[in-house]
Amino acid sequence: MKINYPPKFNLANIPTPLQKIKYKNRNFLIKRDDLTGSLLSGNKVRKLEYLLHEAKRKRTDYIFTCGGEQSNHARSVVIAAKKLGFKVKLFLWGKDSQSAQGNLFLDKFFGAEISYLNKENYIDVNYIMQEEAEALKKKGKKVYVIPEGGSNALGIWGYISFVDELRKQVDLKNIEGILSASGSGGTAAGLLVGVSLLKLPVKIYAVNVLYSKDLIIKKILNSAEGCIREFNLPCKLNETKLEVLYGFSKEGYKKIEKKKLKLIKHFAQSSGILLDPAYTGKAFAAYYENFLMKKKGMKVIFIHTGGMFGAFAKNKEYLAV
Repeated sequence: MKINYPPKFNLANIPTPLQKIKYKNRNFLIKRDDLTGSLLSGNKVRKLEYLLHEAKRKRTDYIFTCGGEQSNHARSVVIAAKKLGFKVKLFLWGKDSQSAQGNLFLDKFFGAEISYLNKENYIDVNYIMQEEAEALKKKGKKVYVIPEGGSNALGIWGYISFVDELRKQVDLKNIEGILSASGSGGTAAGLLVGVSLLKLPVKIYAVNVLYSKDLIIKKILNSAEGCIREFNLPCKLNETKLEVLYGFSKEGYKKIEKKKLKLIKHFAQSSGILLDPAYTGKAFAAYYENFLMKKKGMKVIFIHTGGMFGAFAKNKEYLAV
């Protein structure tokens, strides 16, 4: 089936490799979306290819987006936007730091304007962004607001195209599932639409790292259904193809327990692959427990969605285990 994709920029180094890794005498397949670029590494750049193309078409002056102070998405937006000539403002849940590390260091280094919000105010971040966008509009400036994680009907095309890319690397009729971390739900939504559109018998496993189980399911399905509706796609969602794995972030989005850190460190020293503390590290803990230990690694593909810079912000915790 030929898919008619929306127009986009070519920002990501794709296709990313699908590698066979051996860990603890068990083989598994890992899709290396941490290799989509250097500073633009990770899954977010796939979504930004579509979103920033639309922003440029609309002759936007400012890009607004939001996330935690170590948001991989926010860092990707800043660097991609600067590359394309936009001004950028971030609305971050967290605090400023004169010794910023990881993603926050890059946000500041690349000249993003930043508003810091506490946890209570961040609940209203979409309203806050729209309010500031309206204020700039009155001054003659055009603002393009990208939602958390780039997760909307247009952004998730990045992971619809991912499925199309993946089926050229492996026979997906022999694959039972694809697993990734899930923060705002856009990656899982795109994967779900992709397998539905291409009529593939593949289940999507989303490892929840942030929201409640009910809320993340709602976010994923809303984005997926919105995309199908907005682009009039010839498919229907089969909700049984989505399974959210919950309970792998009980310590909280901004924290990671020692047990997971030990797994991340051992895996890094065995494979040469670094996982981050907020997303891929927790997703790999779920993958290890649910699939790798059960010798299903060649049937369920693990997506490394990036997040390398988040590890540097937790360097003391990484080195202490």
